[in-house]
Amino acid sequence: MRHGKALRKLGRTTAHRMSLLRNLSTSFFDKERISTTLPKAKELRPFAERLITLARRDNLHSRRLVARSIQNKSIVKKLFDTLGPRFAQRQGGYSRILKLGSRSGDGAEMAILELLGSEPVFDKGDKKGKKGKKQRKAAAAAEAKAGETAGHDHEHPEEHSHEKGEETGKARAGKKTAAGTKKSQEAGKEERGKKKPAD
Repeated sequence: MRHGKALRKLGRTTAHRMSLLRNLSTSFFDKERISTTLPKAKELRPFAERLITLARRDNLHSRRLVARSIQNKSIVKKLFDTLGPRFAQRQGGYSRILKLGSRSGDGAEMAILELLGSEPVFDKGDKKGKKGKKQRKAAAAAEAKAGETAGHDHEHPEEHSHEKGEETGKARAGKKTAAGTKKSQEAGKEERGKKKPAD
């Protein structure tokens, strides 16, 4: 029976499991947002949050305790210089788990583990946003100015003469086609009028 056995073994021996958690936590503090299976994420979360709590103290003893689990010196530095001060006023709960659903290959439950404050920022240029309204107003003003300048351009006589020239060109084309049909009709009459030579 498993009475009092709270930890997930993840199908690994103790040494392998601790190595896995150390590697995952190193990547987690480096990227601040990782994707893994749901059981691993649930097991990693308290392990990583304990290290952040140590980083909030920022003394030599806590640095040595963190260095037992994180062997990368740059990640330890980031943990104490950046992440510790970020969560100085927060009493636990430094990360969140977001479920992604099943993986297509083996059906394993996937999840994203991310630190609070590391969420991706998206540009909100939608219709409801203030930026969207300002952009639409600016575009409308630019179109209105363009329309006014176009209206002034139409008042020039050269523009009207050009339009008349286009109209006369169309009329000429119509006359040519009419003349062409008349000639073809006359040619047809002449052919009909000619008698076939007798054999």
